[in-house]
Order: sequence, then C-alpha cells, then structure tokens
Amino acid sequence: MNEQSPAPELWSSIDALYEWLDTNRPVEGREGLLLRILKLSEEVGEVSQAVIGVTGQNPRKGVTHTWEDVEAELCDVVITALLALRTLTPEAREVLARHLERVTRRSAAHSAPADVPRQSL
Repeated sequence: MNEQSPAPELWSSIDALYEWLDTNRPVEGREGLLLRILKLSEEVGEVSQAVIGVTGQNPRKGVTHTWEDVEAELCDVVITALLALRTLTPEAREVLARHLERVTRRSAAHSAPADVPRQSL
C-alpha cells in the first residue's frame, strides 16, 4: 500500500486558512484568540447534532443526517482545532508532531495484552 503523508498539503492549507481568518478577523487580541478556540465547542456540538440526526434519536425530527455528515463535521473539528493551535503558535506543526509522538508512546506503553478482546463501535 503506497500511503503518502498529507502533512505538507494539510499544513499549507491550514496556513492559508489561518492567513485568511487573520486578515478577516472581526475581533483582535486575546479576545479574538479565545473566540477562535471557543469555535471548537460549536463544531463539536455540530458533530453531536449529526450523530443524533443519523441515529434518529430525536423522535420529533427522525433521521436527519448521514454518516457522511458526521465525517464532515469531524473534519471541521480537526480543521478548527488546527487553526486554533496555529493561532496560538506559528510552530503548530512541530507542537502537534511532538504531542502526537508523546501520546503514541504513552498509548503503546499501555496497550492491552493480545489476549484481551477490544470493544468495537
């Protein structure tokens, strides 16, 4: 399987979106930074709404979303988080890489034994 890392394209897109958002930022300074971080809560709420919609958990509305909608909303969460990180630091790529390495090492050190079945979704 020939997988290529999406990192260069991903980060060039994040940088371009950051520049666009920064140029069109309605609120400056610390408040603008906090609002950009709070945008994550809105996006996570949209994931919840899509999951409720795809499973028909609201009997008044029924099924209103698809799993593709859930995927798209999860992507919005990832993009928004990366933009918030980029807003905090121009070294967002390096910060994420270091953190991902730590999380990967930590989870590998605590992985379940092979004979313990893992639950699936």
